[in-house]
Amino acid sequence: MTLSRRSASTALGLIAAMSMTSAAVSEELTIATVNNGDMIRMQGLTDDFTEKTGHTVEWVTLEENVLRQRVTTDISTKGGAFDLMTIGMYETPIWAKNGWLVPLDDLSDEYNVDDLLPAMANGLSYDGTLYAAPFYGESSMIMYRTDLMEKAGLTMPDAPTWDFIKEAAIAMTDRDNEINGICLRGKAGWGEGGAFITAMSNSFGARWFDENWKPQFDTQPWADTLNFYVDLMSKAGPPGYATNGFNENLSLFQQGKCGMWIDATVAASFVTNPNESTVADKVGFALAPDNGLGKRSNWLWAWALAIPAGTEKEAAAKEFIEWATSTSYIELVAEKEGWANVPPGARTSLYDNPDYQSVPFAKMTLDSILSADPNNPTVDPVPYVGIQFAAIPEFAGIATEVSQEFSAVYAGQQTVEEALEKAQALTTDAMEAAGY
Repeated sequence: MTLSRRSASTALGLIAAMSMTSAAVSEELTIATVNNGDMIRMQGLTDDFTEKTGHTVEWVTLEENVLRQRVTTDISTKGGAFDLMTIGMYETPIWAKNGWLVPLDDLSDEYNVDDLLPAMANGLSYDGTLYAAPFYGESSMIMYRTDLMEKAGLTMPDAPTWDFIKEAAIAMTDRDNEINGICLRGKAGWGEGGAFITAMSNSFGARWFDENWKPQFDTQPWADTLNFYVDLMSKAGPPGYATNGFNENLSLFQQGKCGMWIDATVAASFVTNPNESTVADKVGFALAPDNGLGKRSNWLWAWALAIPAGTEKEAAAKEFIEWATSTSYIELVAEKEGWANVPPGARTSLYDNPDYQSVPFAKMTLDSILSADPNNPTVDPVPYVGIQFAAIPEFAGIATEVSQEFSAVYAGQQTVEEALEKAQALTTDAMEAAGY
């Protein structure tokens, strides 16, 4: 069969049009993310990504505990609801080992993987391959009101002890004016209050498991940790602290209702932003406290973007990762909102940049990140990697239950002794059932 000249011309035109379309397919990416300020800021800048690539983005923005549940359920059941997920250092190596994530071993030379801070790249890799790209990295540190510290007649050391923090918190508390000396996470959830109390416990000499995977909640260091925390918060913390997580404490600090707040280093840009914080010009920074045992109470974390295996939009998803976690994105935020508001803690080049070195919290953030050692998180040896978590698949479920028992103490529903007894029992049962 032969085509007429007109039919042949039409056919060639259709082929050419199809080739052009396939070469520039526009995808809609569905991204699950956490409802913190940096990720919300990114949503406002997504038009830049669309203009550069033609791809559009549907954001599913969730509270931290809900996000963890949704993405874990979706990826473990191969639900396929998301093309990109916001996950962290706990999930990444475990999910990569299971074959649930797409390896990021073919990112462009321009992206410069070698520029990622080693602490972040190592925590987001499995068997030497990167499986999630850090949008930002963090440790934890003390943010404090310089005016209230001065009024109390005290000077914050760069590396304070928990005893000093307690003394300062009590001295800065002014119940008549709704000023709490200290705001700390108490909200249930392994990555919320659970993360804070675990990091704190390291500095008291506590650990989740001994070298034989035996739970350690029936030891004195854990009793010391919880008793100190409850006494501190009862004397200097806000009412209802048992339900306060990152966002609730951020709001309290920005309203001028906290003398001190120990939490993620990434919060520094929000408490010093005059458009968001009533105390922006009165904030100082210090390392997370210790007890003289050689371990500080700061954690190590990255919120990172990963691609679930099986997505049909892998190429477009990698384009988004390259856009969102690049030096170009950092420069975009700096241009729009200033260097103090760029996503911190992910790239070495950021801390070599003179423009960023002038940001008041830049050095303390980097010092906090560099002082965190997930391979040696505790005073006594442990069989796990991780500071505010133990990097085993069972941890998230166990730690969520343990954190609920602790929050019940903070709410006055049970004693420290009762909570630790329950934590020991439920953790022992779970670990035995898992074959440890």
